[in-house]
Amino acid sequence: MGRVSANAIALVALFSAVLVTSGHSQSYDAARSYNSGAWLPAKATWYGAPTGAGPDDNGGACGYKFTNLYPFSSMTSCGNEPLFMDGAGCGTCYQIKCTSVNNPACSGQPKIVMITDMNYYPVARYHFDLSGTAFGAMANYGQNDQLRHAGIIDMQFRRVPCNYPGINVIFHVEAGSNPMYLAVLVLFANRDGNVVQMDVMESRYGGPTGYWMPMRRSWGAIWRLDSGHPLQGPFSLRIRSEFGATLVAHQAIPADWKPDTNYWSNIQYY
Repeated sequence: MGRVSANAIALVALFSAVLVTSGHSQSYDAARSYNSGAWLPAKATWYGAPTGAGPDDNGGACGYKFTNLYPFSSMTSCGNEPLFMDGAGCGTCYQIKCTSVNNPACSGQPKIVMITDMNYYPVARYHFDLSGTAFGAMANYGQNDQLRHAGIIDMQFRRVPCNYPGINVIFHVEAGSNPMYLAVLVLFANRDGNVVQMDVMESRYGGPTGYWMPMRRSWGAIWRLDSGHPLQGPFSLRIRSEFGATLVAHQAIPADWKPDTNYWSNIQYY
């Protein structure tokens, strides 16, 4: 969970009238920018270390870790509900920018960030609580700290496809998973960036059962199945992105799977 500055919190009341718009319609506007290329107005704050990735543990409300490392590279952000979408926004990518009209230190050059966390204290209809690194990246060369000292600024954003060259989708079996309970985090989906449905197929008698069991969102980008019976791998996984693209990773998690382990797939959105 990201924090905002005292100035940002003080502005919550000022913007409360704007926030009466339903989350669904706001999310629709943000998604529509994906197709139209239109820039939308937002507010930006930052949290964590000035050149960090946000939270001290490099995690957040999406379940991602090591966001200081490639391909996150600390270019991450909390999003308020129209961006976080109760976890469905985890992994979505946005171009962000600010111009000299917003702040003299702004470069106007677009930078790409990923939603990795939830912002619980929005100060505008759209509010990006950026990592210190991402906030400073919007500045003119050598003026990163000057821009960060502004604390809260107006900015512009639009949704863009995610792109992770040379990386396929990764499935992380979460700690605590066991034969009766399977929790899986989805990482690095290209294009839409997010997953809105995930299903699992177990194997019996040496092959897949042919029966897909729907998983449900546990929290963030983590999907879970409480099976009611001992699950038997290998497991095939089916994921669907926000705009309907579906991929199947056949037997991506082996029979001898272990909790708290990454499993690389051979699938990716292109």
